[in-house]
Amino acid sequence: MKKVEAVIRSRDFDRVKGALKQLGIVPLTAYPVQGRGVQGGVPPYDLLPKMKLEVVVRDEDVEKVVESIVRNARSGTPGDGKVFIIPVEDAVRIRTGERGNEALY
Repeated sequence: MKKVEAVIRSRDFDRVKGALKQLGIVPLTAYPVQGRGVQGGVPPYDLLPKMKLEVVVRDEDVEKVVESIVRNARSGTPGDGKVFIIPVEDAVRIRTGERGNEALY
């Protein structure tokens, strides 16, 4: 399992969320954040509003999830965001006690 974290422009969030849903990746966590990349923000703003989304997926789904996020969030200009892929040791669905991949979706 892997956790895919993406920091993207707020305006792209609905498109990315819809694309993930089309892949069958419905469960996700999202929240508004502020940040800056290597460009250091846009004067006079030091930190820019973004959306952060997190989704834990099966190893076999990682590449299609990452490709979908990139395809739907890319404008080709600075500030498009970043995607991070993090190993996940285990997951437990609280309601049923299911573990591992069975607990995901």
